[in-house]
Amino acid sequence: MSNSNEEISSGCHHGNLMEETRMGEKLKSVRLERNLTLKEVGAIVGCSESQLSKIENNHTLPSLPLLHALVRALHTNISWLFESEQRGKVIIDRKGQRSLIHLDELHQSTGLSLERVIPYSKYHHLQCNIHHLEPHGTSNGMIAHEGEEVGYIIDGTVELTVDDHIYILSQGDTFFFPSNIPHGYQNHGNDPVSIFWVNTPPTF
Repeated sequence: MSNSNEEISSGCHHGNLMEETRMGEKLKSVRLERNLTLKEVGAIVGCSESQLSKIENNHTLPSLPLLHALVRALHTNISWLFESEQRGKVIIDRKGQRSLIHLDELHQSTGLSLERVIPYSKYHHLQCNIHHLEPHGTSNGMIAHEGEEVGYIIDGTVELTVDDHIYILSQGDTFFFPSNIPHGYQNHGNDPVSIFWVNTPPTF
């Protein structure tokens, strides 16, 4: 059994401060590559030029719905924004070593973070994260995009909204739906929620 670096990539950092720092820079670079102004992108995603400028300069983090809108407008991928591409056919990330993407402004407003299970690669057909919601945390809006998704509630109880239908899901429950149906979620309880969430094709 081989454990060479060419075949196995093992996580070696906690959190992802470096990736968060580079996220704004990457958004700016891909916007400039596509010859789009802040005003033009803002009109597409429904966001002010000043807010976009703050995001590009790493002064604030976008909400999950806004980040989805930005990557769709710029024809890129959320994972690419936060991570360097992982090489190797087998990827091993030990407990406590997976990168963590914070998607709430100032890390305190929406209480949402994504724990990366499958690191970014342009060759992957799946994306997988563990969504962590703090008490009263929320996706902060509805999301719709191409593909399909499936999830498993690891801990806690979450309110999942899909196409205006509300589902209360608890530990051990699962869900599946086409990704083009507007969806969002919220933790109304006082305990954290963790959701094992897989989607294809990669949009995160």
